[in-house]
Amino acid sequence: MERRKVNRTREEEAPLMENGDVNVILPNSNLKDDAGNIALLFFLYTLQGIPLGLSAAIPMILQNRGVSYKQQAEFSFVNWPFSMKLLWAPIVDSMFSYRFGRRKTCSYVDIWLGDDKTAPNIDIAVDGWALTMLRKRNVGHASTCNSVGQTAGFFLSYVLFMALESPSFCNSYIRGVPQDDGIVSLSGFLVFWGWVFVATTTIVAVLKKETELKDNDHETVPERDIKTAYTSLLQILQLKPVQLLVVILLTSKIGFSATDSVMTLKLVEAGIPKERLGLMAVPLIPLQIALPLVISKYTTGPRPMDVFVKAIPFRLLFGFVGAFLVWITPIIVPDATAGLPFLYYALLLVSYALHQICVYCMFVSIMAFFARISDPMVGGTYMTLLNTLSNLGGNWPATVALWLVDP
Repeated sequence: MERRKVNRTREEEAPLMENGDVNVILPNSNLKDDAGNIALLFFLYTLQGIPLGLSAAIPMILQNRGVSYKQQAEFSFVNWPFSMKLLWAPIVDSMFSYRFGRRKTCSYVDIWLGDDKTAPNIDIAVDGWALTMLRKRNVGHASTCNSVGQTAGFFLSYVLFMALESPSFCNSYIRGVPQDDGIVSLSGFLVFWGWVFVATTTIVAVLKKETELKDNDHETVPERDIKTAYTSLLQILQLKPVQLLVVILLTSKIGFSATDSVMTLKLVEAGIPKERLGLMAVPLIPLQIALPLVISKYTTGPRPMDVFVKAIPFRLLFGFVGAFLVWITPIIVPDATAGLPFLYYALLLVSYALHQICVYCMFVSIMAFFARISDPMVGGTYMTLLNTLSNLGGNWPATVALWLVDP
């Protein structure tokens, strides 16, 4: 693709390095300038985490009802549409009204919000909008909003939902009079968040203003048609570094697939109540919120992927830890209804904390890398391409791992 000239302030003028690359020096971030935009991004990414948490909670419910791992593999395909948004990202990126705003223009709101068969999905707009909503010096914080926001949404729809949906948990810790059902049902939970999505979309559409130009940080975006958008996508895929990145993103998570997708289901199969596994994440909420903030300090520099690479060996080693936990659970906890031994619970908690550190190191660094290399001119297409590849790189190994458990 042709390199376009971007207006830069004096402090952004970049000298050439010995290998011919441009060493871009960005000014220090100033969150005060983008406080409102960062808050909005955080909330939108929180909404994005809601369907992700549900997609993790429902397999636990199914496991309690005795479904096979082959059926779990079939259910895992619900995550795939979330990863295939690349197919329509160029349409969202090119068909828009300047008066209304690029990320808010959509004639089919039901596609954005989903229906009773598809999960809500506003990720294309959020990913691309983050590149132009924030000033260039603050764009690295988009990955922090992504990771912290999704963590909050995941907690609401995974941990909190499973606890309130469980009759045993509600009867033990909330109710005075035992009942056969939990406080929250799946249908009621979906209806509530459906209305939240409708209200949020309406408020953003009416009140939020979009600008494609912020100071000297971004160029003005020219008019482009759908053909040009898809052509840009093909040109991106023809770049040799991107082709290598495609291979890496589609294969780098194979080693984690069994641990990430099967371990918790095996613990439920061994008799550990699903709500106890969900509540185990509660003590780690401060860690999950702080991790992206801490890690982002090491991913806002010129080499954000260094953190990603360093975390891989530790995450691979955790596979052995996960296998060991699954093996010893029936021995140490023959009857989980009587409660979990303190040492076993502590072992689970420490193991989960170490696993989350590895996961967040890789996630925050890869998102910071995507934000750094994505061209704001085709922000939605570029970011969604990279996110699609990253998501697919986790989805297909997880489905295969679940499918292979029974045989």
